[in-house]
Amino acid sequence: MTLIEVAEGVEVHVQDVGDGPPVVLLAGFGLDHEVWDAQVRLLGGRHRVVCIDLRGTGRSSKPYDDYGIDVLARDVERVMDRLALTGVALVGWSFGGQVAFRVAADSRRVSRLALVASGGVRATRSDEFPFGAPAGELERALIGAETRDRLAARPTTVRRGFHQAPPAHVLDFLVGCSLRMPSWAAVACYRTYLHADLTDRIDDVTVRVLHLVGDQDPVHGQEGVRWLSERLADSRVQVLPDCGHYPMFEAPGPFDEALQAFVGA
Repeated sequence: MTLIEVAEGVEVHVQDVGDGPPVVLLAGFGLDHEVWDAQVRLLGGRHRVVCIDLRGTGRSSKPYDDYGIDVLARDVERVMDRLALTGVALVGWSFGGQVAFRVAADSRRVSRLALVASGGVRATRSDEFPFGAPAGELERALIGAETRDRLAARPTTVRRGFHQAPPAHVLDFLVGCSLRMPSWAAVACYRTYLHADLTDRIDDVTVRVLHLVGDQDPVHGQEGVRWLSERLADSRVQVLPDCGHYPMFEAPGPFDEALQAFVGA
């Protein structure tokens, strides 16, 4: 466990374990390295597994502002530079997938990219990306709930991502992780998540890409994922059956098998 300074007064927490070809894992919205426990255990014997808590989450710094997609991607790039990582298999889940896509568009350190339950280039509907709900509609709902009653909003938001109601201990764990993200960081990251548009960077991602998406994902459906996959240079989609937005908890066997095969190929 270590803290790496990525900007003046801002440090991000990094869990760095194992030896071998590097795998970098970025968690979903508001979550942190702890959600990857099973994957670190499975990959750590053959890989160097680096989990980065994005600023505003986990044990990283939580500045009042500066949570744009370029800033978050720059933080990840600076961690990879500091650790001298090359040939990185970069894995991003949900919002972490957007950050990972932005990193992969520029970084020569990334050799392959796995997008988990992520639209990659957008989370909301636009003229060019006609999938999902309009940004304004979701922004009003999510930020409104967050600012009215954060403690009530977080369990509701997490629960809605599951295809079937999660066990109480799983929900409690994820909500506990989520609540480490303060409301000011959540509001800023919601705006980034909902409005970031990386469609103009599609041609810049030339590494091999794997899309892992649940067939019942209520957050990012298959249509947008396939739309992106068709436009990338080297990409394929793997659909996980009976799975929502949390494949590492809803379909751990198929998810882990697919991830291990991809990062170890």
